[in-house]
Amino acid sequence: MKKLFFAAITLLISLGTLAQNKQAVTKSSITYEIKNMGINTSGKFNGLEANINFDKANLPASSIEATVDVNTLDSDNSMRDNHLKAEDYFDVAHYPKITMKSTSFKYKGGNNYVGLFNVTIKSKTKAVEVPFTYIETANMGLFKGSFKINRADFGIGGKSMVLANEATIVLNVDVSK
Repeated sequence: MKKLFFAAITLLISLGTLAQNKQAVTKSSITYEIKNMGINTSGKFNGLEANINFDKANLPASSIEATVDVNTLDSDNSMRDNHLKAEDYFDVAHYPKITMKSTSFKYKGGNNYVGLFNVTIKSKTKAVEVPFTYIETANMGLFKGSFKINRADFGIGGKSMVLANEATIVLNVDVSK
């Protein structure tokens, strides 16, 4: 009886360890690019915080929740940064965070996946498909992906003849396991 009890406890602990596939962010890069007066302009966000539980062998149980502090926006031009943080663009005084929360993942072959995420900017949430690659080693993983959003969908800036609506977001996230 003791052996059976010990085996059951060992099995439960092992299953609990396997079920917890949480990865900690060790390094990240979030950049954007958008056309302004026909010229590509770009910048970056820092301060990524994420709760990543990604298991390529069990996609239905996987999840990613991430936030980035909009105050970290850096376009390499402080005057433009202040304008982008103002009320008519990101309005960081009222909406200091951008969030992404996964709803599902699909395997596409090789190291390629597509995640469906609810992206929230300025209290407006839109479903966005994010194609990405995930490469792992014994103790680390690397997510690389890019996607496009329509800034008007989130109320970022008004109507403009010179600023494009579509922005490209590129994510590179290193995680430890």
